[in-house]
Amino acid sequence: MKSLVRWGTTFGLVGSTLLATVVSGIAPVFALPEQQIKEKLDSVPVWLITNPQGLPLSRQLPDPQNAQKSKGSVTGVYMSRQDAQAFIKELQAVKNPDPKMAEMLKSLQATAVPLGSIYQQLQESKNKPDSLKFAFKPNDQDVKGAVELLKASGQKVEQFRSVPVFMVRFAPDKGYVPIQLGTDKKEYIPMFTSKQDAVALLGQVKPKFAKADIQVVDVDGVIKTLQDKNDEWLKQVVFFPSPEAREYIRTLANNKPQQPGAKPATQPAAPKK
Repeated sequence: MKSLVRWGTTFGLVGSTLLATVVSGIAPVFALPEQQIKEKLDSVPVWLITNPQGLPLSRQLPDPQNAQKSKGSVTGVYMSRQDAQAFIKELQAVKNPDPKMAEMLKSLQATAVPLGSIYQQLQESKNKPDSLKFAFKPNDQDVKGAVELLKASGQKVEQFRSVPVFMVRFAPDKGYVPIQLGTDKKEYIPMFTSKQDAVALLGQVKPKFAKADIQVVDVDGVIKTLQDKNDEWLKQVVFFPSPEAREYIRTLANNKPQQPGAKPATQPAAPKK
């Protein structure tokens, strides 16, 4: 997911939608081809700013060789629905002399899309220079938490330029702590998109594993590992949405009829003794 660029301030609507169904639970998969990686990422909802028809808000990227031309468009991808809604309010609070632009801004909304759909779009357009690009906007609190953890581990870092992912280890030189999901209590290795969840799992592990810690990685590196390697433990990896995202997923589940056999997502559990 290397098509990450900085978000700007001149906007329009791109002419295609990226809307897809957000999953109503965590659904681990067991292989690492492109489609399987997408399905892992589909567990995590992200938010685009769109009009009611699903067209994403975007800005044109200037061509460095010709200022009169553009090099495609960029749209923001928010890990937090609240952050997306806050940005919409900021845009709508600014008086715009262009009546059409002002009307367009009034209709904006935060629209949930599975992260896997963004990944799929990037894979399909990575060799197209004029394609839609994505500026990922991680939650500020999680970015701050990632930097603090990296500094505490002795690394010199002032900024975290990607979306942080948090993994709990039994120790810096040991394996990752699993969680149990579903009624069959199978074990999976969680990649938390929220530091809060990683801290909660660490709290369960610390009493028995004093050297347990939280490793900070970035989502680009995680995806590259899934693409390039076929290690057995990677089959256990499951992306875990933030508490805010899980609440949104629960809202979706509560607003539609429960399907026979459907099971809710399980909260993080202590590893096997």
